[in-house]
Amino acid sequence: MPELIFPLDSTKSFTDQQKVGHNRWHPDIPAAVTVKPGDEFRVHCREWFDGAIVNDDSADDIRDAPLDGVHVLSGPIAVEGAKPGDLLIVDILDLGPIPQEDSGPLAGQGWGYTGIFPTRNGGGFLTEQFPDAYKAIWDFSGQRCTSRHVPHVEFTGIVHPGLMGTAPSKDLLSTWNTREAALIATDPDRVPPLALPPLPKDAILGTLTGDAFDAAAAEAARTAPPRENGGNQDIKNLTKGSRIFYPVFVDGANLSVGDLHFSQGDGEITFCGAIEMGGFIDLRVEIIPDGMSTYGVSENAIFMPGTTDPQFSEWLAFSGTSVTLDGEQRYLDSHLAYQRACLHAIDYLTKFGYAPEQAYLLLGAAPIEGRLSGVVDIPNACATVYLPTAIFDFPVTPTAAGPVTIDPGIGAPHSSF
Repeated sequence: MPELIFPLDSTKSFTDQQKVGHNRWHPDIPAAVTVKPGDEFRVHCREWFDGAIVNDDSADDIRDAPLDGVHVLSGPIAVEGAKPGDLLIVDILDLGPIPQEDSGPLAGQGWGYTGIFPTRNGGGFLTEQFPDAYKAIWDFSGQRCTSRHVPHVEFTGIVHPGLMGTAPSKDLLSTWNTREAALIATDPDRVPPLALPPLPKDAILGTLTGDAFDAAAAEAARTAPPRENGGNQDIKNLTKGSRIFYPVFVDGANLSVGDLHFSQGDGEITFCGAIEMGGFIDLRVEIIPDGMSTYGVSENAIFMPGTTDPQFSEWLAFSGTSVTLDGEQRYLDSHLAYQRACLHAIDYLTKFGYAPEQAYLLLGAAPIEGRLSGVVDIPNACATVYLPTAIFDFPVTPTAAGPVTIDPGIGAPHSSF
């Protein structure tokens, strides 16, 4: 096993750990640990809400999830010799849930969860159709998972870090804040908001204290979106065996990682759409000096995906175009087209007995494939959702006999009011 350089004690909160990570991006956050090029090491990661979501049949915890405190990230990890302009090579050697013989109190110890976030607390890809909070608990058995809240399905997880990236420079941080503030200003009262500005409340900035903490917290970027440094990209194929090339913006690169997922469908459409968990990740790092200019990687990481994805031979695909539910034509709106494809898939699954919320949760958690199938044929973009049929324990393709009716079980827990 690689050396454990960032340990976490599951019985303690994130801020009470031996090494304290962070939940904002800022160049002044000190490195928690330093490694050398060529080193292989293990990092423990907490579930992104630091244990706020529990294994029960209520979605009140999703409704009230402390969004201001996410994501709790392990790091920063400085790499000796890394300089601005370099590329940092990160190899994902292994990752998985926190090992434990039986289910423990925290996500990642035998179980994980998927949530539909309410519109007033984050929303999701289909928040207009699903404005309320729901939750599904998933039980792990080796590489496979099942859920009492979405029965009759079982699949192999594509385990991956939802969030990994390098620290921004002062200039890059200023760029983020300026452009996101300009977007917020176009509709400052929107629910959910157009972007998340810096928020000192609930900020965790490693070992920063005093005036240095206050100054950084006032401008530190929230971790919700992906940006030039990588960040919260939520790419399901960034799994074991992947090699990522991150731009370096500060001395040491200051790599951080967290938000581990047991599985996820393309798009993580419910916002908390993956199967969230705590766990471990084994990494190896190298440096390409001046790699950003050498390879034209001035922003945004590039990567080589791993080769451990589950193999499916049969799919049922649903398509959508850029026409709203009210019949309004939009011009090559691929975002809308993917929404429509997802809604078509959800409507289809309800014909077998699932509630719409169960189908929505399933599309967020299962290894569906999302594709931009056409972006040039004016006025309609076309997006598609590929649903692997092998994950179901009943026939799911259309036949002349009509859909079989399944027992939807106890359903997805809804939040109380």
